[in-house]
Amino acid sequence: MELRLYDTLAREKRPFQPLDPNRVRMYVCGPTVYDFAHIGNARPAIVFDVLFRLLRHRYGAEHVTYVRNITDVDDKINARAAQEHPSLPLNEAIRLVTEKTERQYHEDVDALGCLRPTIEPRATEFVNRNDTPMDMVRLIGRLIAAQHAYVAEGHVLFDVSSMPDYGKLARRSLDDMIAGARVEVAPYKSNPMDFVLWKPSKPGEPAWPSPWGMGRPGWHVECSAMSAALLGETFDIHGGGIDLVFPHHENEIAQSRCAFDTQVMANYWMHNGFLQAEGEKMSKSLGNFSTIREVLADWQGDVIRLAMLSTHYTKPINWTVKGLEEAEKALASFFDAASAEAEARPAPAVLEALAGKGGVLGIEAAPHTTLTERHPRHSIESCMEHFEHAVKLIGIDHVGFGPDTMFGDHVGLHHAYAALFSLAQVLGGKHYEEVEYVDGLENPADFPNIIRWLVKQKYPDEAIAKVMGGNALRVLKQVWIH
Repeated sequence: MELRLYDTLAREKRPFQPLDPNRVRMYVCGPTVYDFAHIGNARPAIVFDVLFRLLRHRYGAEHVTYVRNITDVDDKINARAAQEHPSLPLNEAIRLVTEKTERQYHEDVDALGCLRPTIEPRATEFVNRNDTPMDMVRLIGRLIAAQHAYVAEGHVLFDVSSMPDYGKLARRSLDDMIAGARVEVAPYKSNPMDFVLWKPSKPGEPAWPSPWGMGRPGWHVECSAMSAALLGETFDIHGGGIDLVFPHHENEIAQSRCAFDTQVMANYWMHNGFLQAEGEKMSKSLGNFSTIREVLADWQGDVIRLAMLSTHYTKPINWTVKGLEEAEKALASFFDAASAEAEARPAPAVLEALAGKGGVLGIEAAPHTTLTERHPRHSIESCMEHFEHAVKLIGIDHVGFGPDTMFGDHVGLHHAYAALFSLAQVLGGKHYEEVEYVDGLENPADFPNIIRWLVKQKYPDEAIAKVMGGNALRVLKQVWIH
């Protein structure tokens, strides 16, 4: 089965076909390093980490390049640096703040089980450099030469009117964008929607030489330059939060397409949905603002990760204590399933609830048989491998196997698989050969494939959950069934 991704630009799921299967390329907008990242920043880190793992599994780790930038030039950074280190020159204070905050961000997302990206460039490293195919100053120069940008009062601005289909990603006309946007009103702009590519630096602020004077780049241009330098003028996937669709990603597309005269910047645009806190928008004024670090003080990283994955990545997520508690129970059920001390499954009480007179399904249960009895060629070790593979694909890496781990002789995992197959038999007499194959997972007897088949039977979730244990089924449905 092919891998299908929802493309924000096309507004539909599309089969994923990389430009080069030997060099799959993904760029994701990363943090602005001026303070601890809030919990909403954890969602893109986790979502695109799962995609990174899937791509590595499908194409090979050595064939996938994941770039996530660090924005280290920003007015908020300047303000924080001046506040925390008033006695130091601003540039030195900025370096201290950005290095500290970047380290904090890495500690936080590491605790969430995220792999480090292949490359993590800093914006300040790509303003002017001669050892890469592109930098910000050169990209701006190309836009001016192609008459897509103009110089005015020391600023360089992108001429939005020079791109007829500007607004295609956001699906908004230029008039609509002008009416709904908070744009800077400046006398040097030819059009209210024209955006800054380069601006003069104030005294003491970071500044770089350019043909237009000492200054610094606009926010949008950094991602166009770094993605071109590291991935090429056109690449496979560009990702980020849904809040970046407009204006950031819209402006990235405009810059890159016009600078390189290409039809697309990225072939697939992927965005994760908003995060709300207990049903309200997260904000400091409402008192519901939490950083990743603060949430990690109360909950394990795996619990946070599973809670994030319990809602489809494109949908808004309501971040609640109840959701974290449910994720904690689901994670516990994973460990329980793999524990040597786990109760044999399905327990008689479960089968009684599922079958027989007055049972949930009102049918006779099939006799309980173990996985290896039914399918002798599937050893307990093979089952362990499949279970480990499934949980690792969603980033629960420390559910590991080996002679010195908590799994002992793996009897608990054996029982968990026996439960799944017994339930499959109860729900229609299906065998593993009839379970739908999911591309990228080699054996159709794989754990998530069985879950997928069971869910499609449209029997009560409660019945399946009794065998799976607690809330595990709902979480697995959200992760795998889309």
